[in-house]
Amino acid sequence: MRKTVQLLLAASLCGCVAAAPQPDAGGQRVDPIPISLALEEIITTGIHQRLHDPAFSKFGTMLAGERALNGHQEIVVCGTVNARNASGAYGGDEPFIAKIFPDAGSSFELVAMGDGSPNGRLVVGAACRTAGLPILDPGPKT
Repeated sequence: MRKTVQLLLAASLCGCVAAAPQPDAGGQRVDPIPISLALEEIITTGIHQRLHDPAFSKFGTMLAGERALNGHQEIVVCGTVNARNASGAYGGDEPFIAKIFPDAGSSFELVAMGDGSPNGRLVVGAACRTAGLPILDPGPKT
C-alpha cells in the first residue's frame, strides 16, 4: 500500500516543481547541523544560479542536516527563497531542497524547488519533513 501511494504521489507531481524531488533514499533522516557561513555561501550561490534575478532574492528559513548514504557524506538543506520573477514582482517564499556533497568538493545539487503553486509547496515541504528538516507549516495557508 505504501509503495502504491508513493508511486501515485510521484506520478501526480510531474510538472509541479522545477525539478522532481528524488525519493529520500531509505527514508533516512538527517542529523541537524548549524549552517556555517561557508555552507550558507554554497547554498545561496547554488540557488542564485537557478533564479531569474538573483540579485534581489531574499532567503528565509534554512535548515541543514547531514547523513551518510552508500558510504558517502551528504548535507541536505531545506529552505525558502523569495525571488523576483520575469515581470519583476516577488513571487513569495518558495521552498527548496538541495544536497551538498562534501566528499566531492562541496558540489551543490538542487533536488527540487517550488514553482509558485500550492502543490509545489506541499511536495517540497513533504520531502523536507521526511528528511527531518520541516521548513513549512504542514497545513494549508488560509
